[in-house]
Amino acid sequence: MLRRRLLERADAVGRPSCTMSFPDLRAFLDRLRRDRDLVEVSVPVERSLEAAEIHRRVVAGGGPALLFTNVADADFPVVTNLLGTARRAELAFGERPQRLIRRLVELIDTLMPPTPSRLWAARDVGAELLRIGLRRGLRGPVGEVVTSDVRLDRLPALTTWPEDGGPFITLPAVFTEHPDRPGHNLGMYRLQIHDARTTGMHWQIGKGGGFHYAAAERGGAALPVTVFLGGPPALILAAVAPLPENVPELMLASLIAGERLRLVEGLGPHPVPAGAEFALIGSVPPETRRPEGPFGDHYGYYSLRHDYPVFEVDRIAHRRDAIFPATVVGKPRQEDFFIGDLLQGLLSPLFPVVMPAVEQLWSYGETGYHSLSAAVVKQRYAREAMASAFRILGEGQLSLTKFLLVTDRPVDLRDFPATLEHVLARTNPETDLYVFSNLSMDTLDYTGPAVNHGSKGVWLGLGDPVRELPGAFSAAELPAGIDEVRVFCRGCLVVGGAPAAAEPELPARVASHAAFRHWPLVVLTDDADRAARSAMNFLWTTFTRFEPAADVHAASTRVVRNHLVRTPPIVIDARLPPSFPDELTCRPDVAATVSRRWREYFPGGNVEMGDAERGHLD
Repeated sequence: MLRRRLLERADAVGRPSCTMSFPDLRAFLDRLRRDRDLVEVSVPVERSLEAAEIHRRVVAGGGPALLFTNVADADFPVVTNLLGTARRAELAFGERPQRLIRRLVELIDTLMPPTPSRLWAARDVGAELLRIGLRRGLRGPVGEVVTSDVRLDRLPALTTWPEDGGPFITLPAVFTEHPDRPGHNLGMYRLQIHDARTTGMHWQIGKGGGFHYAAAERGGAALPVTVFLGGPPALILAAVAPLPENVPELMLASLIAGERLRLVEGLGPHPVPAGAEFALIGSVPPETRRPEGPFGDHYGYYSLRHDYPVFEVDRIAHRRDAIFPATVVGKPRQEDFFIGDLLQGLLSPLFPVVMPAVEQLWSYGETGYHSLSAAVVKQRYAREAMASAFRILGEGQLSLTKFLLVTDRPVDLRDFPATLEHVLARTNPETDLYVFSNLSMDTLDYTGPAVNHGSKGVWLGLGDPVRELPGAFSAAELPAGIDEVRVFCRGCLVVGGAPAAAEPELPARVASHAAFRHWPLVVLTDDADRAARSAMNFLWTTFTRFEPAADVHAASTRVVRNHLVRTPPIVIDARLPPSFPDELTCRPDVAATVSRRWREYFPGGNVEMGDAERGHLD
């Protein structure tokens, strides 16, 4: 009765309806069809490389979602590019989750101490929260077909780059439960299909599912795992959200959807979203590893071959006419970029709640997110900004951040050139630049001395400006080995020089050369013209290619009170190391095939063929 009355009162005061807009993938596809934002490709297409290159060219052109209905050697159609534009990402999740989160944050400030009038004013939130939760049953579309005749090799999983180790499931919502205590995890971890019944399980460091597996493995037990494919779009966002450990992702999915999440019991050890397209049901045995990779990853390079746990699939549940969802990652911007930025916007109101001295925080998708973040913090006493920096670097997935820019004055963090100029105008590198060695680093970042090992940097730019930044460069001579100089923004130069293997001492020569003494930051790169061409190019070519402890140089360095005092200019060596993984590029014969067949794929001529090699770069 109370729930019904609250819902009626919320509607009476003009609140928008909170019913789930897209209860499953089908509903979302129907909307895209009505909007003419979904195109079916009915001619035969190879799932190895060809489909991925079509997808990338459509993404580069800002084009529609793609439904491939005739995939070679597969029993199901595959849909890609579901969220590959800002419009589709916003459509999938709607404005309701952000409005509710902002309202909850507002109540934290205004509801205490609670009074009858304040509680009454918050009745809209009470009504919305009553809609959130899980609704369990015994039947749902995902259980229309349940079989132990597992044939993962008949799924239309894509091989997306030439050096990939095989086909990968790229949009899996991987569900696990802690073996020793209550709590579940829903994460998105790529799955390489090894054979008809097994996949890799790419649990990187710091991932909730990996923590569950470690606990099971310590006890010598296999960890039950269920993988959901398709279902409400809210599941995708919940699976990739960097929530604190033990915060239930299924509840976040319900909050995003605005309705209780329907689950089916009895298909396996875990409940399964009723509207999912597929559920892969099995376990990951202890002390079992198998080589996984390479895989063309969202950093724009290959992640290499390493040993990972193995997912053994015992049975599959799926709709009779199931549609297999997939995505493709690579150099920015790809589909995951739009998901990541939307997720940041959704969660940004919570940052000051979790970290009260952090007013704004932004991670740059062009760098793979973990490589660079920036923050506006409170500075109420000397060096308080570093307390906020440590707080950020100790928070969940943010702990994998490689480099952090920090200021205490307002700036639009999404405008990277403006943010960098803001920090450079205010910094004293001698006291404001910190490098911390011998730390963990994102598994996919190969700039460190070993996988999962590396360093972090924090650069403060606080208070009022302390310098006028130069905006134009001229010099009578350049140091040997430097062949081009470009201005990226005021205070920052990009210089091109000899490869790292040929000239390892070049950064030191650049830092000590008189031509650069008035520039607080100089980035040494393999191709200065490319790096300086746009903010996206600069971010990607700089921050995915350097490690703070190994690649930050200065005109001079001395130790004061165990702090390394670096005299500007600061030089970042962002040249590719000799052993660095290859940059992702399409195989020439596949590119030629896709170009030749473009009108076969899209006979209506209404889908632009973008430049997938450049993507949104250059």
